[in-house]
Amino acid sequence: MEMITRAASGDDFEAIQRIYADAVLNSASSFEIEAPSVEELRARHARLVEGGYPYLVAEVDGEVAGYCYAGPFRDRPAYRQTVESTVYVASVFRRRGVARLLMERLIGECASMGFCQMIAVIGGKRNAASIALHEALGFDRVGVLRDVGRKFDAWQDVTLMQRSLRATGPGRR
Repeated sequence: MEMITRAASGDDFEAIQRIYADAVLNSASSFEIEAPSVEELRARHARLVEGGYPYLVAEVDGEVAGYCYAGPFRDRPAYRQTVESTVYVASVFRRRGVARLLMERLIGECASMGFCQMIAVIGGKRNAASIALHEALGFDRVGVLRDVGRKFDAWQDVTLMQRSLRATGPGRR
């Protein structure tokens, strides 16, 4: 199995849309209710890349297996050194190291770009795998927002996790 990561390109968005649509329609990891179109995901990608944020895909044997990106944590200028991370993996490629490979590269790229903190906003009460992945990558749980989203006729939590991107200093393990 050959696995690589690279910057996302325009040809990737049909696969990205399928991966994300599965998450939207079948999990509480995303609080969107309807899956966005390929065109909408391309527009979101363009805004992030134009804003100077990385957007990556992982390929397994030439097939897009997952994707991740960083974006602004909040819009206020004081937050400009902090990014929010997002990662999704196609169901057939889960538990094969795809998310870890993507996140390791995303963390490295964001650190080299001068960002100082990365926040993961993990949706759903049953997202233990994502929480465990982030903990393994040096994220700390910093809070749980209880019952802040409603999806699948149930209230959903959001777990907030944080990782320093600095080599030393506060918040660094």
